[in-house]
Amino acid sequence: MSSLSRELVFLILQFLDEEKFKETVHKLEQESGFFFNMKYFEDIVNNGEWDEVEKYLSGFTKVDDNRYSMKIFFEIRKQKYLEALDKHDRSKAVDILVKDLKVFSAFNDDLFKEITHLLTLENFRENEQLSKYGDIKSARGIMLVELKKLIEANPLFREKLQFPALKNARLRTLINQSLNWQHQLCKTPRPNPDIKTLFVDHSCGQGQPNGAARAPSPVTNPLMSGIPKSAGGFPPLGAHGPFQSVPAPLPASLAGWMANSSSMPHPTASGGPIGLSASNNAAAMLKRPRTPPNNLSMEYQTADSEHVPKRPRPMGISDEVNNVPVNILPMGYTGQSHAQSLYPSDELPKNVVVTLNQGSAVRSMDFHPAQQTLLLVGTNVGDIAVWEISSREKLAHRNFKLWDISASSVPLQAALLKEPAMSVNRVTWSPDGTLFGVAYNKHIVHVYSYHGGDELRHHLEIDAHVGAVNDLAFSHPNKQLCIVTGGDDKAIKVWDAVTGTKQYSFEGHEAPVFSVCPHFKENIQFIFSTAMDGKIKAWLYDNVGPRVDYDAPGHCCTTMSYSADGTRLFSCGTSKEGESYLVEWNESEGAVKRTYQGFRKRSVGIVQFDTTKNRFLAVGDEFLIKIWDMDNPSILTTIEADGGLPASPRIRFNKDGMLLSVSTNDNGIKILANTEGLRLLHSLETPKAVSESTMKTPTISTLGAASAIGSTSVGVAERGAQMGAMVGLSGDNRSLVDVKPRIADESIEKSKIWKLTEISEPSQCRSLKLPDSLLAIRVSRLIYTNSGVALLALASNAVHKLWKWQRTERNQTGKATASVQPQLWQPSSGILMTNEISETNPEDAVPCFALSKNDSYVMSASGGKISLFNMMTFKTMTTFMPPPPAATFLAFHPQDNNIIAIGMEDSSIQIYNVRVDEVRSKLKGHQKRVTGLAFSHTLNVLVSSGADAQLCVWSTDGWEKQANKFLQIPIGRVSAPLAETRVQFHQDQMQFLTVHETQIAIYEASKLECLKQWVPHESSIAVTSATYSCDSQSIYASFSDGSVGVFTSTTLRLRCRVNPTAYISSNLSSSNNSRVYPLVIAAHPSEPNQFALGLTDGGVHVLEPLESEGRWGTTPPPENGASGQAGGSDQITR
Repeated sequence: MSSLSRELVFLILQFLDEEKFKETVHKLEQESGFFFNMKYFEDIVNNGEWDEVEKYLSGFTKVDDNRYSMKIFFEIRKQKYLEALDKHDRSKAVDILVKDLKVFSAFNDDLFKEITHLLTLENFRENEQLSKYGDIKSARGIMLVELKKLIEANPLFREKLQFPALKNARLRTLINQSLNWQHQLCKTPRPNPDIKTLFVDHSCGQGQPNGAARAPSPVTNPLMSGIPKSAGGFPPLGAHGPFQSVPAPLPASLAGWMANSSSMPHPTASGGPIGLSASNNAAAMLKRPRTPPNNLSMEYQTADSEHVPKRPRPMGISDEVNNVPVNILPMGYTGQSHAQSLYPSDELPKNVVVTLNQGSAVRSMDFHPAQQTLLLVGTNVGDIAVWEISSREKLAHRNFKLWDISASSVPLQAALLKEPAMSVNRVTWSPDGTLFGVAYNKHIVHVYSYHGGDELRHHLEIDAHVGAVNDLAFSHPNKQLCIVTGGDDKAIKVWDAVTGTKQYSFEGHEAPVFSVCPHFKENIQFIFSTAMDGKIKAWLYDNVGPRVDYDAPGHCCTTMSYSADGTRLFSCGTSKEGESYLVEWNESEGAVKRTYQGFRKRSVGIVQFDTTKNRFLAVGDEFLIKIWDMDNPSILTTIEADGGLPASPRIRFNKDGMLLSVSTNDNGIKILANTEGLRLLHSLETPKAVSESTMKTPTISTLGAASAIGSTSVGVAERGAQMGAMVGLSGDNRSLVDVKPRIADESIEKSKIWKLTEISEPSQCRSLKLPDSLLAIRVSRLIYTNSGVALLALASNAVHKLWKWQRTERNQTGKATASVQPQLWQPSSGILMTNEISETNPEDAVPCFALSKNDSYVMSASGGKISLFNMMTFKTMTTFMPPPPAATFLAFHPQDNNIIAIGMEDSSIQIYNVRVDEVRSKLKGHQKRVTGLAFSHTLNVLVSSGADAQLCVWSTDGWEKQANKFLQIPIGRVSAPLAETRVQFHQDQMQFLTVHETQIAIYEASKLECLKQWVPHESSIAVTSATYSCDSQSIYASFSDGSVGVFTSTTLRLRCRVNPTAYISSNLSSSNNSRVYPLVIAAHPSEPNQFALGLTDGGVHVLEPLESEGRWGTTPPPENGASGQAGGSDQITR
């Protein structure tokens, strides 16, 4: 159905609604499938009209369309089933079970059995998962919230949830306009004509014929298309009317599963599917001039439309209605006709400023996403290198070799035996710049972790494909960093970027996969893939199969890429005949929108391209760099780069488009810069002696008077160490412009500019004290649930408290926030989760707990037995391990919730299997109680810490001790005899945070090397707790003076201090004889700028920065010495 016919349906829907034909309205909504009326859907769900609910839904989706649809129908039928059980109508429940729910058993048989089991219960609320089920009305309301989320996420409902914004009685208005026009053709039109029917054209009566020859009818005219002048009269409505039938697009159109056409603010070129037919319009548009009209409100006339009266073009009529040639500018165009006028040419990097000698032919390049003068390079002999452009220095270099040949597949070993030479096909940085991937021409993908200097750490080696791995990209499906690869085996595969495990495998191409392009729009994650036979496919992360199947122009081997803002899609490639194509796609139509001109036949190899600044396209072709303005099909300019380029050079812009790298004939790289790029490179130029002053020793910072700033020059290593925080989830890159200082004076100057952010007033942040009707006792432990919707605290009296946030209009996510009060939650039984307490010296107990991954139960101890609680009912499921010795720390194994590591009072660690109730191993190495445990699933180790200030590393394979080291206690500091030491792994699973009352430190796990250490300046101020933020870019630390420090994790530099006056009531602090301060701090699992504090007075507070600020403070320059916490400084002392 054409878009005009679709719009006519909307007009009819509006008319029927205005005329109160309610049943007919909803019938048409369902039969057309154009508009899903959420209000009507809510009404029939709340009324329990289940047959009508499913009937209405059937117009938009079926049960097995996708996982969202399946979940929608399951929730509806489950609710219908529970209502029958609640009314004790067993026969109806059985009928629903057999007819409606049985279909889901094929997908989850265990769940179907559990649902069936409900028939045997007197009250289905006896089932723990249904214990909170209230009355029917509230249950329907809760279900509706879930259904609305599923419908909004379902791609089949895209563009169907919003009714177009129409003026009242729009259909009547259009009809009146048509009739008025007809009457105006009368020789003597009357002011109030008597029009009695719409079934035939209006006639003016006898002797008053309509002047049909005077003007074309806006109803029957093809609306601005070319009509042969000899035709005479008007073409029939059926042939040329605005509602004429047109070939329907492919059912797999992108508009149907992914994109919202309104999100593409560019004129449509073709409504047909991607393919060669799209180029017909593209060719036609090139024959027409591009010059816009002087008066933008007038229709632009071409030689083909001279017969059309020159009247203003009615606003609001689409290009499809007017059938204008595709090169006509949209109404909103206000600039000049040529990109040369729009964008000054000096915005493009044209001048060669740096030449690098790589030593072998460059195959792929990528600039660091944040440190924009770092260039990653891969070559035809398998080498990779990281270049610092500003110093022309090759920071790191590796030749290809297998890291673990014993783990490689037989086909790979055979391929290497036959031809050992390796070549790089693709190199690319991860979005935050902490990892980079390398795709080789035989089977292998290498992923490195880069931390500056020459430190390239092996992260993953993946035997990814049979044959070449032709492309590689990073993506974030479900907020999990993944690697997407495509290869000669015709498959696209998705790998976990942390563990290297395969998540998805997409098969459907009939030729080797040439490129992959992961992207997302409106929370829909997808992957475009192209094959060497010119086929383009698109995939969702669901293993269902390709969602589209199109042909690239010329069936060329092509690469796809989005503009920087993600709104425009381009592709560039070369066919077998050597013809190259650069085009822009209209995603919503699945068609080529614009074809760029400027290629000659017989390109050598497959041309490469890149985009920058949402403005320019660049292609390496004919020994040149060709540049286009995205909105103009003609070449903007060409760049020779002083010559010496290969026929099809590799090219790459940096993120801001200031620098452009291009490969050369002599195995080198030229760096081109514009004015901004040249300024950036000059600002980073550093004398070689300074750049080589790589700091290897741990950096210890103290809080004292600012001094010795001139001796804190930062070399390459410390620059690299900052990269982990460069592009965090908070989206703040302000710390990235600070790089190597040229002289000490500059460092001093920067230290004057930057200031520590001090927050002392409640108005300077968002803070919330959680409501508490229970006895206020000091908080010993505090943790967010993994879903982020609740906070769990364990008080020193062994009682747990759980606060839950509800989904409301003010808090639509339902997650923890400082802006909305949560509820101190208890089950209807009123019981509390209370640990057993030791009969002897309960005040000496060390409370501890651990939460399961699915938040369904918590394991906890307070000096007595370990208790396992159900988080829904608060019931004690079991108790085990009576003291002595008492448990002092608990940690679940990351791969098996049945395995738990238990730190004990007697300094041992017990590896306990909950399912079979047995101790599998007992680890001995500490001298005092164990106070911290942390697993790394990447390194397969357990790190433990104790009151003896010792760290131990244990292998999780055989549980043998691999290393141990005592903390570096600062000179002049004496710690308490049983001071706790805590450990927590960084997101990279390679480094871990160590927290002791005397210090915060960062250790490298495999060697137990202390990388950085921070010490409070005043010995009277102790660190009480610290934790990484959820993205590991920040560290939150609490102190015994009541303050909280926010550190940048990679440099361990204090950037913000929250004083107790900002969140603790002055009345409370003045009325209490003992000082109130936080004992524990917890970080939200998905909000990197939110943390919670548990205080000595029993209070729990949630803190967030002001919405206008977005984050806690600004990152200090690496070389800066800044005034710090408790009257001290953040100064480097060694």
